[in-house]
Amino acid sequence: MKIATWNINGIKARLDTVKSWLEQAAPDIACLQEIKSVDENFPREDIEALGYHVETHGQKGFNGVALVSKLPFDEVNRGLPGGDDDVQARFIEGVFSTPGGVLRVVSLYLPNGNPVDSEKFPYKLSWMDRLHAWTEERLALEEPFILAGDYNVIPMPEDCHDPKVWEGDALFRPESRTAFRKLVNLGLTEAVRAVTDAPGVYTFWDYQAGAWQKNNGIRIDHLLLSPEAANRLRSAEIDKHVRAWEKPSDHVPVVIDYAA
Repeated sequence: MKIATWNINGIKARLDTVKSWLEQAAPDIACLQEIKSVDENFPREDIEALGYHVETHGQKGFNGVALVSKLPFDEVNRGLPGGDDDVQARFIEGVFSTPGGVLRVVSLYLPNGNPVDSEKFPYKLSWMDRLHAWTEERLALEEPFILAGDYNVIPMPEDCHDPKVWEGDALFRPESRTAFRKLVNLGLTEAVRAVTDAPGVYTFWDYQAGAWQKNNGIRIDHLLLSPEAANRLRSAEIDKHVRAWEKPSDHVPVVIDYAA
């Protein structure tokens, strides 16, 4: 069973690219971020025509997350608990029945946090605190779950081409990295780092300054697995080639093979 995460950077601009990737990669579940669309305008018919069920948590113009699945949804939950006044669409959870039992999959789009001297950075850290609390509650169920998405966190220096460039940036600030480590240290497994410790493994290349051509990338898209899900992790890979497609997102898909 293939489960993927991908920040598509706008479904309107990227629909053909998304459809091509779904046809080629054929993931069973795909977690999409930054769909930049309200729910009623998301082109679900185009995705459903490829054999997928579609659930979205959208917002006009920016943010927005989606779950695209060959499996029917048993349950869908929208919005990260703990923020009653938070209107940003950044979290959707789907519950699925697999041959091995229940599986929960989340598509999340963690706040960027820049500029750090604005209200955006405290919002990022607060959102991460809420995610930590949600994860503790889900771990208590002792069920397999996967937190997949654009975390906007560079976990380690080897996860970016030049750490000096990112000093002071919200993606690499000590507070962001510490919050990410605290999340993982609850007992989660970070899929890519479970299969490789190699440097130069990236999921994002900026559109500016020839970042893709120079391989000046960062790794900010992650799949975190509960212990019960980690036991079923077979492999993890990054579909780097998608960044070279016409009209690409600045992110690429990260895909795991999960023994359902």
